[in-house]
Amino acid sequence: MAPAGDRKGYWGPTTSTLDWCEENYAVTQFIAEFWNTVSNLIMIIPPIFGGIQSIRDGLEKRYVAAYLALTVVGMGSWCFHMTLKYEMQLLDELPMIYSCCIFVYCMFECFKMKNSVNYHLLFTLVLFSLIVTTVYLKVKEPIFHQVMYGMLVFTLVLRSIYIVTWVYPWLRGLGYTSLAIFLLGFLLWNVDNIFCDSLRSFRKKVPPILGVATQFHAWWHILTGLGSYLHILFSLYTRTLYLRYRPKVKFLFGIWPVIMFEPLRKH
Repeated sequence: MAPAGDRKGYWGPTTSTLDWCEENYAVTQFIAEFWNTVSNLIMIIPPIFGGIQSIRDGLEKRYVAAYLALTVVGMGSWCFHMTLKYEMQLLDELPMIYSCCIFVYCMFECFKMKNSVNYHLLFTLVLFSLIVTTVYLKVKEPIFHQVMYGMLVFTLVLRSIYIVTWVYPWLRGLGYTSLAIFLLGFLLWNVDNIFCDSLRSFRKKVPPILGVATQFHAWWHILTGLGSYLHILFSLYTRTLYLRYRPKVKFLFGIWPVIMFEPLRKH
């Protein structure tokens, strides 16, 4: 990857162990990677409203935690790309592990009694998070974090495929859409890494609007943020179906998906 731009900015020298393809301080001296920063809004704002709605609907606390965990990931990523400091990098990467552990817990507890707690699974996921955190703070190797995160995502994918294959086949649309959007983000993340030099050269030759469209790490944030949000909807839809609610996916302003439902009336 090409070295980061040499513009001086408000946050001083870079201390992170990662370097992305967006030129540093190209838009404003107060934000190191402008587009990689503001693209996190999709992971911050919608999940806050999702969490609030979950509380109003009286849903289990783990779904409130899932929404808020996604918000924390977005805020951590915002801080990291704004400053490119190692401490902020940890605030970005470690919550990715913790949020995925919450997602795993939700997915594997979809078919249990209401408000039940699986202490064995909780203990396993907390222990996994502690081990990953401890090792990562020691080795400071991004590949280790990426492999651990990938393992959790792979677990979620397998569980989702099981649900749409054997339990609720009519949820394939929502489940596979979430997965496809996430994988597209992962593809663009790799394009951004592998073809960084070419992308930077291209941006210098084209109008700024076209250059912004090639900020593929920002697209990774947008697509994985949307994919993760849809995954929470998928998990919540599965859970409320099992609890004999009547969930429906509706679109706010014709654009943004939310789940609306009502419990079956007791006779």
